[in-house]
Amino acid sequence: MDAFVECSGALGLGASSFADYVVVDLVTKSDVWLPYDLKGRPQPDVYAANGPRLSALLRDLSEVLESETDPGEPTYFAKPTETGAENFFHADGTAWDVWGSFEELTRYGVFRHAPGFGRIGYRRTAEGDVRYVPVQGGRAAVLGYLWASDSENAASFEPRNVGDDVTYRAGLVWLERLRAAHDRGLSPSAALAELSAMPDEKGAGRVDPASEPWIVGLDALRELASGDR
Repeated sequence: MDAFVECSGALGLGASSFADYVVVDLVTKSDVWLPYDLKGRPQPDVYAANGPRLSALLRDLSEVLESETDPGEPTYFAKPTETGAENFFHADGTAWDVWGSFEELTRYGVFRHAPGFGRIGYRRTAEGDVRYVPVQGGRAAVLGYLWASDSENAASFEPRNVGDDVTYRAGLVWLERLRAAHDRGLSPSAALAELSAMPDEKGAGRVDPASEPWIVGLDALRELASGDR
């Protein structure tokens, strides 16, 4: 296993001050410093290559600043320590899949809840039937389903696997397109028709030109998508 993992922006260093009190914060958005990744899978080579680097950085900062390292509060993903960070573990000693427990739920929320407490753009949920079309990515694999409901002024993208980065980014592109259609005054069904004719851009996939919208309850569509995951 290659221990080198390219991770742009893995660390961020910031400082703040009030009167004579100065605080320097080191923040990371990567799991390369942990013995297990965020899905609970062991990564001994990655950890061996990167864990000591974080420990050395924290030690050097402490020496330069002439101050002890004060670990912050645990997050959903890991527990900061004076020398780095630790995974969370179940009672049986296995690492916790915090990605599936928290990150995927956070990601999925954007497809179900419109910004501005649901008042910006189309609603992203519906009680009744919706019209939908599959969105295909590479090799005709279905990334998710684009749907709309005029009666409830609602439209969104239902991803098949929100934990997959490609699918998640594709879904965000479709949300941006729907927001633009809403701002131009299109009804949800008109937006569905317009977006269905768009080419694949930014890896978002496309709707098969021969595909006709299906009608189904949104709960059933979400069950269909979740069954694909």
